[in-house]
Amino acid sequence: MANLRQTPLTCSGHTRPVVHLAFSDITESSYFLISASKDGKPMLRQGDTGDWIGTFEGHKGAVWGVAINKEATRAASGAADFNAKIWDAVSGGELQSIPHKHIVKSVHFSNDSTHLATGSNEKLIRIWDLNKPDTPVLEFSGHSGCIKQAYYLRDDSRVVSCSDDKTLRLWDVKTGQEIDKLEFTMTPNSVEVSQDGQILTVTAGSTVSFWQAETLTKIKEWKVPTVVYSASLHPDKEVFVCGGDDLRMYKYDYNTGAELESFKGHFGPVHCVRFSPDGELYASGSEDGTLRLWQTTIGKTYGLWKCIDNSTTNNTNNATAGIDALSSSAAPPLQNNTTTINLHEVVAN
Repeated sequence: MANLRQTPLTCSGHTRPVVHLAFSDITESSYFLISASKDGKPMLRQGDTGDWIGTFEGHKGAVWGVAINKEATRAASGAADFNAKIWDAVSGGELQSIPHKHIVKSVHFSNDSTHLATGSNEKLIRIWDLNKPDTPVLEFSGHSGCIKQAYYLRDDSRVVSCSDDKTLRLWDVKTGQEIDKLEFTMTPNSVEVSQDGQILTVTAGSTVSFWQAETLTKIKEWKVPTVVYSASLHPDKEVFVCGGDDLRMYKYDYNTGAELESFKGHFGPVHCVRFSPDGELYASGSEDGTLRLWQTTIGKTYGLWKCIDNSTTNNTNNATAGIDALSSSAAPPLQNNTTTINLHEVVAN
């Protein structure tokens, strides 16, 4: 189809920069998206539409990291108030608060949701048993800088972390020991574990690199025309998306490194990017305080996007197509054909 352009859905609600986001797996009720913001109020949304579901209230500082378990029944957040919090993602209620001695930057659930990995400005990664959260069951030390992100991988037998010390490290959950590490010339801004757990996607400076999760062997590395803060590999490993300092979203061919698309929609640097679990869209969070949802395949009917063949309405033989981006009942489409979903801030009950 010709003459198609990307029409992102803009999700408002946060009052300060959006710095992290995470998707649940696909559940009986579709899938869900949680966002972290410096406004201190994580938000839960319907993943395929961006519709606001609830706001988790309780932190007293900027929230830097969020997680949602596979079933979308539990959420977690880490904040500048030195606490990691566990939330009931159905009722919105706070279940647990786990104190730390410094800012908590990263949180991630184990596969069975019984344990939580946290990374903090204490330069430590900790594993917590959520049935007995008084003390950590494991503590990984070795980084000489603040932890940026930490994630479980390999069926929860390992944890991968990246830090301000310009390293990425792999840890053994059984022994508590460091297995291996990568050293970068610039601080890695983010790490993502691929959906199958096989590939790590790392951003540092203006490069996006891909590594075997098992051995930390480099697979490939591609340059990006900006300082890149976050990248995400599509579930089928054919494309990846990234964003950073120049406000643009980029899509690249994973195998060749060729730039396929680039779009400018945000009004501030892009801090976080993630593909949805079905790969049909990707979400971005920005300094401008918004999340945006972007179609992986432009022109495909999905979620709030509806593809309309203009050739039928214009009664011409030119088979061009346009996107009718449907809005929620809260707001009409903007004149620039971008749908804004106005989400009123109400605490989840």
